[in-house]
Amino acid sequence: MGAVAARRPVAGVTAAVLVLEAAGIVLLNWILSVFVDRQKMSLAGLDADAMSKGAVAAGLVFGLYLLWCAFLVARCAVRDRAPGTFARIVLISCAVVHGVVGAFVYGLVSWVALVGALVVLGLLIHTLVAYSPAAAAPEAETSEAGTPGAEPSLG
Repeated sequence: MGAVAARRPVAGVTAAVLVLEAAGIVLLNWILSVFVDRQKMSLAGLDADAMSKGAVAAGLVFGLYLLWCAFLVARCAVRDRAPGTFARIVLISCAVVHGVVGAFVYGLVSWVALVGALVVLGLLIHTLVAYSPAAAAPEAETSEAGTPGAEPSLG
């Protein structure tokens, strides 16, 4: 099974994992906001209410970003076509965010969290590479010339 044949299922799994991750991020930030609110915690004199609402807002914004990325990947899987330039930039930014988050969670949490972030990073990179414009170019050459690597006739 080549990269082209495996790209739809991998993109579908990537979209599902991003949806689960979005739900997990929102849930985690909501739990953090409850702890901050009930314990009346503050950081450098900030109001506990502001920190609680900020945690919920940050979780919602990041969750919506991940859902948007999941939608873009799912659209690639359903259409079996590469994302447009803007969608590709968004998905690349999502991959970069996962790399940075992976570095932070390794330092703050554990190896398990790092592995989770890197699995999602790998799925995103596989999807981006499988749906890259360079991956579609050999297919176009094959259909034009009839055989792979053959020179098209000019006459």
